Amino acid sequence: MELNTFEKQKIKVAQYLRMSTEHQQYSLHNQATFIKDYADKHDMLITHTYDDAGKSGVTILGRVALQKLLNDVIYRHIEIQAVLVYDVSRFGRFQDIDEAGYYSHILKMNGVDVIFCAEHIPTKEHPLEAMLMLSIKRAGAADLSKNLSDKVYAGQVNLIKRGYHQGGTPGYGLRRQLIDEEHTPKEILLFGRRKSIQTDRVILIPGPKNERRIVNEIYDMFIFKNMPEFIIASILNERGVKAENGTIWSRSKIHQILTNEKYIGHNVYNKTSYKLKKKFIKNPESEWIRCENSFTPIISKSKFTLAKEIIISRSHHLTNEQLLDYLKNRLKEKGKLSGIIIDEDDTGPSSSVFRNRFGGLLQAYEIIGYKPEHDYQYIEINKNLRNYHYIEVNNFLNKVTALNNIADTKSHSPLILINDTLSISFIIARCKKLPSGRLRWKIRFENSLKPDVSIVVRMDSINKTPVDYYIFPSLDILFERVILSENNAFHFDFYRFDNLNELYNMIERTAISEAV
Repeated sequence: MELNTFEKQKIKVAQYLRMSTEHQQYSLHNQATFIKDYADKHDMLITHTYDDAGKSGVTILGRVALQKLLNDVIYRHIEIQAVLVYDVSRFGRFQDIDEAGYYSHILKMNGVDVIFCAEHIPTKEHPLEAMLMLSIKRAGAADLSKNLSDKVYAGQVNLIKRGYHQGGTPGYGLRRQLIDEEHTPKEILLFGRRKSIQTDRVILIPGPKNERRIVNEIYDMFIFKNMPEFIIASILNERGVKAENGTIWSRSKIHQILTNEKYIGHNVYNKTSYKLKKKFIKNPESEWIRCENSFTPIISKSKFTLAKEIIISRSHHLTNEQLLDYLKNRLKEKGKLSGIIIDEDDTGPSSSVFRNRFGGLLQAYEIIGYKPEHDYQYIEINKNLRNYHYIEVNNFLNKVTALNNIADTKSHSPLILINDTLSISFIIARCKKLPSGRLRWKIRFENSLKPDVSIVVRMDSINKTPVDYYIFPSLDILFERVILSENNAFHFDFYRFDNLNELYNMIERTAISEAV
């Protein structure tokens, strides 16, 4: 955007807009209109806009625009003297008010003031007074979020106690029925649909007859045929029976049907908490909110109780010593151990119990002195490499975003998309040691996804840290698989780099040239 002489004389500023969902008065349009009036009155020119629509203010997570604003200021991608925000709450309702101050301080240290247009805060004239006022307002914004959260929770509890369904999918064999304020049925809400009228409510009703029959069959197989959950899932999948929303059955889906009280008509809420964007918490049963006999049951209470007793008897109150004794007895009986062998015993604890208690099956095996026939170290390395891939991709995304780019992972695809134009495949190449002592790296390109560039990270001999990087343009990839050694032909080493700085430089230059 080319500025005329008059505009060049104005103070260049950016505006930051944020709207969650609670108040229409905070619509992005209303904020922008108010901020523009403020800018005009104070001889300012808005050159950049950053908006986070539909984003909560209690955390910076997910607020891409605010993160980009900070990056643009820190790395000097924009030239501004201030950021205009409607009020303190729009900048953020951080539960730790120091966090809001931290982001403001970052901007200030880079020569950019934060101005709250609807607040009368004498930042320049009385800085100490301004600091005190900001602290009070930030605390008020944080408290408002907490109060809103408490009020929403209280409202949901009230609705639960009155027998209404609150959020979440109905579950296999059940459906969500929309009713009006007079309890007159209106329609069945399909997957992904929500009620549009505030006074309408949602209840659960029995689903199609064939699904109800499958639910009862699951209970019968578990109770009377002594089949564990994973076997039941396998049988249903072999028969071509689809789970909820056309998905395949798994052990966890079967277990959920066997343990969820909604199948006997009870409405239970607050088993877990996720308030104010904090981590999920499993609440004790004393804090659960329940309303019994809210819905029409599709399973008898006697069946549900039998299933519950079987599940409890498998692992309830078993000490670590008792769990290890169980493993020893199972090993003596079968001659070997595995997750499948443990799970097929419906009288004992599931393999997940050992993972939770000891950090994994391998750790439990090690305590009782059992070494599996298979080399499970390979599995552990794969697990570590998956974690490393996640970390590397996130570091790459953060670096690329800091270089004035928009970067994200493509939906339903492992590819990284930069500026909606450049797609990148990120591959971690595991190192394999041959009997001769030589090292090999097998690379399988994701050609079917058609990335523009493939980044290959070669790991060291113990698969802990990267050795180097290969950057392959898609036009130069002629094969689906390639094996690299410690010393490779020149046409391979042409793509080898010690780090990704060269790629970052190319991306940065592209961003600057496009801006010009």
